[in-house]
Amino acid sequence: MTPAGMDGKLAVITGGNSGIGRAAAEALARQGAHVVLACRNETTAAQAAKEITAATGQAVDTVRLDLADLESVRAAAAEIRDRWDRLDILVNNAGLARTRRGVTKQGFETTFGVNYLGHVLLTELLLDRLRASPPSRIVMVGAHAHHLARSGLDFGDLQSARSYRTMLAYGRSKLAAMYYTTELAERLGDSGVTVNGMHPGVVNTNFAISLSSGPVSRRLLTSAYAVARHLMRTPQQGADTVVWLASSPDAEGVTGGYFVDRKQAAVSGAARDRDAAQRLRAETERMLADGHP
Repeated sequence: MTPAGMDGKLAVITGGNSGIGRAAAEALARQGAHVVLACRNETTAAQAAKEITAATGQAVDTVRLDLADLESVRAAAAEIRDRWDRLDILVNNAGLARTRRGVTKQGFETTFGVNYLGHVLLTELLLDRLRASPPSRIVMVGAHAHHLARSGLDFGDLQSARSYRTMLAYGRSKLAAMYYTTELAERLGDSGVTVNGMHPGVVNTNFAISLSSGPVSRRLLTSAYAVARHLMRTPQQGADTVVWLASSPDAEGVTGGYFVDRKQAAVSGAARDRDAAQRLRAETERMLADGHP
């Protein structure tokens, strides 16, 4: 079905200046949505907004958002609230993985801080706008990598201070986002706000190359990409389920799900741990209140 009624709807997309986020931004703009790119790099965001506007005829705005700085998240949320009195779609798309452990401005492990904690704070600060614009939708761009965290989260070391492994840290951050998706869906109930997660598949973007920090490994990874990229999805293909969840009448009222190629998909056993989800919520509230790990 062709999405209807997107004219006048406001869609905020984190990391909307490139890759899946940009593809989703352009697709939603073509449907008539007013898109806001929430990005750390103001220059590339402005250029992406200009190009999407030229391609779609829809004005696209930008807001500076650095998910690795909770004060920046608060400032971005305040700007969105000041500039617009509604919010119909929030796509939490931005993400990263680090080959070496780093920390955010407030001292949280970077992968956890950006992929999970920053998005949680942004969402919570915008919930009243979403509730005021029903039916509204939240889309969490996840990953099958949450299956890598087979034993769940290590609540004794959420910041991976004792042991850091790139893909395990990434998988745990995506598992945390899965917990938030299901917990938030239950909390929102029949408010008119839905929240769903999705997996875009293996997409041909610069994400995997960014995992490498050393010149030798970067060269090897770039070479591997050159061989494998024809097997990967385009950003447009990766964004398809994002756009479907954000706009399709077929997804209206659906909440708390995890989707691959527009279909409900199975989550890991760890992701179904309701006690862990509630424990993470309590720990997240503490971290956001204290402003440090």
